Amino acid sequence: MKLLKDIFNVFYPDICLCCNTTLTTNEHIICLFCRNDLPITNFCFETNNLVEKTFYGRIPIEKGTALFYFLKKGKTQQLMHRLKYKGNQEIGTFIGDWLGENMLLSERFHDIDCIIPVPLHYKKQRKRGYNQVSTFGISLSKILKIPYYEGVLQRKTATNTQTKLIRFDRWKNVKELFHVENTNELSNKHILLIDDIITTGATLEACYLALNKCENIKISIASMAYTK
Repeated sequence: MKLLKDIFNVFYPDICLCCNTTLTTNEHIICLFCRNDLPITNFCFETNNLVEKTFYGRIPIEKGTALFYFLKKGKTQQLMHRLKYKGNQEIGTFIGDWLGENMLLSERFHDIDCIIPVPLHYKKQRKRGYNQVSTFGISLSKILKIPYYEGVLQRKTATNTQTKLIRFDRWKNVKELFHVENTNELSNKHILLIDDIITTGATLEACYLALNKCENIKISIASMAYTK
């Protein structure tokens, strides 16, 4: 089996999803050089970090973290683009494994009960074929040994891309777009709400307001990247 794999790799080698160089046997998803060059935040180990400060005066989250800084035309953007639009879902697993290990080391997230992703509208998910945060959430679930609930939080209507909208317009665009299918299922839980990239935080804020209708819950936030 290993021989067949080696022969296959000669003709169809795995390449780094950041720089397109051929990966060595011990490299996965990205090469060692690009891994060391990714802009890590270390938010897992910092109180009052930038993710948490994003929501000051808006919603009372417990804790917040993100693995990477998101910089335009940087390596993080390349990874996010390949994950979101090119179907490279293994990137979500790769980032989830990395962030999950950091969350375990930090001990700041030891009391999380479950993970819930920011949902796509079913039409958009059907068109794309997947939610780009699913593999990220599943990986975190395995590392943290807590359940991953997809479908509990739902998006009522589809929205156009928010990339070029300012903060207030983003908030108007997502306000009251989400609802919880079964509030009793989440009562008395500490929820980790996850997304791919935090920019203004408007979408996560709207998700929080929907989830907050559940009785006696706490919410923390984790994302793959934070826009610096």
